[in-house]
Amino acid sequence: MTPRPTRADPSAAAPAPLPAPEITEAECRRCGTYIAGLDGRYACGVCGWVNDHSEGHRRLPRADEDPDRPPAGRRPPRLLPGPPPPENAG
Repeated sequence: MTPRPTRADPSAAAPAPLPAPEITEAECRRCGTYIAGLDGRYACGVCGWVNDHSEGHRRLPRADEDPDRPPAGRRPPRLLPGPPPPENAG
């Protein structure tokens, strides 16, 4: 009889969960619109202004800390083919 494969303890391999982001509010530096962001990082939907990522209240997580990161060794998904090139009208 073949023994069942044992599962690794998921808590041993997984990094510690990151703290939840804090919702912060400010005025857009370009147009003055009242905007909200996460951990001091903002993007204005009215004029398109975005503050630099280094201005946030906490450091950004590394790729290996991302809980949605695909497992190692997994291929990226195939891209669907794009639309055909436009035909010349002349």
